[in-house]
Amino acid sequence: MTNVLVLVDHEGPQPHSTVPELLTLARSVAAGGEVHAAWVGDGWGPAAAQVLGGHGVGTAHVVAVEGADAHLTAATVDALRAVLERVETSLLLVASTFEGKEVAARLAVLAGAGVVTDATTVEVGADGRVVAGKAVLAGSWATRCAVTAPLAVVTVKPHAVRAAGVERAADPVVVEHRVQASAAARAVQLLSRAPRPRGDRPALAEAEVVVVGGRGTDGDFAPVEELADVLGGAVGATRVATDEGWIGHEAQVGQTGVTISPRLYVGAGVSGAVHHRGGMDASVTVVAVNEDPDAPIFEFADYGVVGDLTEVLPALSAEIRRRRG
Repeated sequence: MTNVLVLVDHEGPQPHSTVPELLTLARSVAAGGEVHAAWVGDGWGPAAAQVLGGHGVGTAHVVAVEGADAHLTAATVDALRAVLERVETSLLLVASTFEGKEVAARLAVLAGAGVVTDATTVEVGADGRVVAGKAVLAGSWATRCAVTAPLAVVTVKPHAVRAAGVERAADPVVVEHRVQASAAARAVQLLSRAPRPRGDRPALAEAEVVVVGGRGTDGDFAPVEELADVLGGAVGATRVATDEGWIGHEAQVGQTGVTISPRLYVGAGVSGAVHHRGGMDASVTVVAVNEDPDAPIFEFADYGVVGDLTEVLPALSAEIRRRRG
């Protein structure tokens, strides 16, 4: 039985879609202990309490960081250190995003914690050590990493756990904290902040369905975008496609881009090079469409179509629409 702390990513009052997944995992690890949640910055209210309480949070720590913007990773670390002083725990769960990994690294240095990134499983062994499972080397090895430090900070991949609420939901107890920003947080002066324009598609790192276009698109992402919209998914790209300027670099999937773990990955004109595979190897089901029958992606795809993506993808989109009526 152990307490578990979860960092809540949120935009205003709305927690990110990864939060229920992290809380579900936290409940399974706690095994009778309490699940705590850290909410940093503005936005806390009834909507947030409902989501957290509905997924088993007993105590919500709402932290205001004074003297720095709460979105800064250094400010988030200040908030977490304040919460950890009040919560007896050996495990902190964080979403495996760029920001989450930076928070984990900063906190580990200051708190002497052990870090495991991109985990897909987490458990506590009989000796009390936190053990996290993750795939490495482009998915060719499955590893189990035991943390020997008193505090384990584990970043968890999206969709590693299927979110499930509790039968008897109740609003969590709220504990408010006011924290003075550290010198590291105050060293950054934020002049302005503007949200990135977003359409109806889900965020790439959190999407359950991702359609990726590669060199084989020849710069025409229309079939890729059409299929993504039909499936309610996100659009991704290989490094070649982003380097050519066919799509923004924020869409790049791979070891030097965004790491994804969707339930369905569709690669259109994607060769499947190792640096790209390293960013999508946790995908549950992989579908490949490529004119080259010797493309490496066919070696690990669950379903493969040797054909012209400009013909296959529109036909697939049309058939999905037909079946949906």
